[in-house]
Formats: sequence, C-alpha cells, structure tokens
Amino acid sequence: MDEATTMTDLPAYYFRIRHTGAIVFRITTDNPDNRIDMDQIAVVNTRRGDYKAHGDRTLTTDDEQAISDWLNARTASRQTRARAQVDQLRETVNRTAQWAQTEAGDDDLDDVTDDLLMAMHDLRQVLVRKRAERLR
Repeated sequence: MDEATTMTDLPAYYFRIRHTGAIVFRITTDNPDNRIDMDQIAVVNTRRGDYKAHGDRTLTTDDEQAISDWLNARTASRQTRARAQVDQLRETVNRTAQWAQTEAGDDDLDDVTDDLLMAMHDLRQVLVRKRAERLR
C-alpha cells in the first residue's frame, strides 16, 4: 500500500470472483499491526441468485445489502457482456465468410468446414426453436 492510500480508502468488502459467483470477504484493519485482514463471510452463487453465510457466521444487514448490491450489479454486467459477445460473434461470422470466400485455400477450408457447419447448425436449431416458442 502506498502512502497515498489510507486505510479509510479501502472498501468494506472484497468479492473474489469465481466461475459460479464469488467468495465475499469483509475487510478489516483493526489489529495491532494495522494489517489488512480479509475475513471470509459468505459465498455467492450467481446462477441461483443467492448467497450463504460462511461457516457459522451471521451476516449483518450491511453485509446482506452489500452482497445483494454486488449480485445485482454482477448480473447486469454479465447480461451486458453476453450481449456484447453475441454482437462480436456476428462480426466474426461475417469476417469468416469473407475469409472463406476470398483468402482461404482448399486445405484451410478442409480443416474448418465440418466444425463450423456443425456449430452453425446447432446455433440455427436453437434460434429457430426459440423463435417458434416466442411466436406461440
């Protein structure tokens, strides 16, 4: 920690991101050495949209509010990133079509054609099924 950062600049909580959510730590410095301690208080599951206290901990109202706020922000962020990935995929498919038409050699096309066709077929089936469900 540099001199410009003080203990009051630290957040009250730290969320260690995991594939399925996060591990929540409460940040404290109330020890004789003024050392930063990270005390695990909960585990968040973003797939289920819930959280559980760690061990025999009892979460405070502030803990629960911080976790809820983080969970809401994380969910919104993931949705935004997912949409950006779809937009990027569309661009990649367009560039791949251009590459196949203008640059790819026979060996290049032999290497990728089956895998690309199966991936596109899978995506097409999902999109057609979802559209049909929406139209019902």
